[in-house]
Amino acid sequence: MSERRCRILVVDDNLEMARTLAQGLLDRGYDAVAVGSGRQALDRLEAETFDAVVTDLRMPNVDGLEILAASRKLDPDRPVIVMTAYSAIDTAVESIRQGAHHYLTKPFKQDELAIFLGRALEELQLRREASALKTALRTKYSASNIIGHSAAIQAVRERIQRVADAPAPVIVLGETGTGKGLVARALHADSGRRDGPFVAVNCAALPEPLLESELFGHLRGAFTGAVGNRPGLFAEADGGSLFLDEIAEMTPGLQAKLLDVLESGTVRPVGSTKLRQVDVRIIAATHRNLAEAVRAQKFREDLMYRLDVVSIVIPPLRDRVEDIPELIEHFLHQTRARYPHSPIRRITPEALARLCRHRWPGNVRELAHTVEKIALLGQAADVTVKDLPDGIARADRVDLIEFRGDIIPMRELERRYAVWAVGQTGGHRGKASERLDIDPKTLRKWLGEPESDDVE
Repeated sequence: MSERRCRILVVDDNLEMARTLAQGLLDRGYDAVAVGSGRQALDRLEAETFDAVVTDLRMPNVDGLEILAASRKLDPDRPVIVMTAYSAIDTAVESIRQGAHHYLTKPFKQDELAIFLGRALEELQLRREASALKTALRTKYSASNIIGHSAAIQAVRERIQRVADAPAPVIVLGETGTGKGLVARALHADSGRRDGPFVAVNCAALPEPLLESELFGHLRGAFTGAVGNRPGLFAEADGGSLFLDEIAEMTPGLQAKLLDVLESGTVRPVGSTKLRQVDVRIIAATHRNLAEAVRAQKFREDLMYRLDVVSIVIPPLRDRVEDIPELIEHFLHQTRARYPHSPIRRITPEALARLCRHRWPGNVRELAHTVEKIALLGQAADVTVKDLPDGIARADRVDLIEFRGDIIPMRELERRYAVWAVGQTGGHRGKASERLDIDPKTLRKWLGEPESDDVE
């Protein structure tokens, strides 16, 4: 199970028998403890930690079934192996029904017990590793781990947490590279469907016939190349979430079929006449303006309304400049883990200010790739301006505010200017407040963040 010796409790009202079994397990690398009564076993289980229990079934006062029940109450995953005489097989079978891992009929060989005990502990280890992996994945993808403290990204996190458990479809909107897939993952990880499957498909990556087969499945012989039955992604996502990325690229014919699935909760595989009930939460995403797509007759209006029960808009990176230093630190940590021989350790303040000044048309994805490039090509521990990619290094100034087009409210002008000022100082709010000659509370107000009760 691990490097430490597994601890086994051996219970038999014949204490010599218990000691003999315990010694055999000690000889085979286990840490075994022998007790001569069921009452002693219950006391030891309450007070100590054991990885498994080996117990006789028929004992006075407290029998093996009571020990099994007590063990499962304290630790439902702990394997219990019961021992019984041939005449008590019915009771042994009942112990299996109540959760025992296996039973052995006396007499048996020590090696036989060791084999079944080893298998039980290996299965326990696999279950614990699988549970730990699920927990780690849920933690990794939770909305609480979305990086950034800007008002815009805080609003995204709050929206995710509010709607994660709702059964209604969610549509995630945002420019390419803003992290729509990350938000979809968070919606699943923070929902009651977290233990179900999360299935994703990019609707722009597949032609219509193939995408239809991928989504709804097909029967063998339904079309050329269909050499076997395929359940489809809706079936695979049953009990979980289906993420339809770039849904605006879906053809009108498939949009109609998707609308039918959303309304009926059933899918019909290609080539089949039978409907299959599915329980799937739809999360869709697009970088396009769906209202404009509807007006251009490229997207069904009824499908838009069916999907847009809840929408989450992810801001572009240029609108949350104050998050850039934290994102860079995160990507730098990830990159150093992938490329341990890279000498890069930190970004100088001048280089950080230049990175914050960049417009980032590719958003967070572009920033991640830029940090990776810097780490791969860098030759010193400190990244200076000259180490930045040419397009960023030469960007001495970027006009974040352009006095043309529509007139914007003064509050929006303050917000944009505050974002720009924070970027100019490399994300350092204290310095930005000093340069703007305002206090930190006013800066938060300009940034559109909620007021804090913190003492300045």
